[in-house]
Amino acid sequence: MIPVAFDYQKVKTVEEAITVLSKGDSKILAGGHSLLPAMKLRLSQPARLVDIAGIAALKGIKEEDGEIVIGAAVTHADIAGNKLIKYHVPFFAEAAEMIGDLQVRNFGTIGGSLAHADPAADWPALVLASDAAIEIQDGNGKRRIKASVFFKGLFATALQDNEIITAIRIPVPAEGTKTSYQKFAQPASRFAIVGCAVMRSADGKTNIAFTGLSENAFRDSKAENAVSGKPLNDDTIAAAANAAVNDVSVLEDHFASEAYRRHLAKVYLKKALKAVS
Repeated sequence: MIPVAFDYQKVKTVEEAITVLSKGDSKILAGGHSLLPAMKLRLSQPARLVDIAGIAALKGIKEEDGEIVIGAAVTHADIAGNKLIKYHVPFFAEAAEMIGDLQVRNFGTIGGSLAHADPAADWPALVLASDAAIEIQDGNGKRRIKASVFFKGLFATALQDNEIITAIRIPVPAEGTKTSYQKFAQPASRFAIVGCAVMRSADGKTNIAFTGLSENAFRDSKAENAVSGKPLNDDTIAAAANAAVNDVSVLEDHFASEAYRRHLAKVYLKKALKAVS
């Protein structure tokens, strides 16, 4: 299906993008792997697309002031192959390799994925587990939103219509921190039917986040409490799995029933915890 008619504008700076967005009824276009399919299905019908793919300030990965800074227009493939990412937060590289196919990884961007907030997307679980912040800019300047409050529901975030994600800022983990991302993927799209991201520091503090289960990705505090500060062994891992997703409203669709998703969440949490033990 062909989308309805729209205007197209390619911009060179974040400020120019914000100016165009302020005119209303506009959508940001980066990789386009979420927006364009929605437009073809007439689920989204913006009057104008604002192409930010050429903005240099939104690209690149660096370490700055104790944080790993990933530009919003960095592609999944760039993250998968980045040495800084592999050293400090290797589960970001693991997750990037699991996204879609080669074409999707080469053009899709982390900022676009987070802004779209698909309930089965991988990056929301990763930014939650890593205590990341989403850097956002509008006409009044920049602000940061903790990942823990960024996701508001089904395809809903704290991002306003005239705002643009500029970067993802991840606190550099302490030495000895281990990470893992485990996913049961839908075989055609490779979206997560269930995805589990775990970050465990040397002192035992453990962050656990899920995607694919509910209307938005979330941290599972009960599962975290079952293992944080404790040795990882068969008993504590089983306790975390038993505590996981018990009070969560779980999705059900033609890919997986609610009961099956709950089962998968516990199985993949065990896999992730064993990987960081």
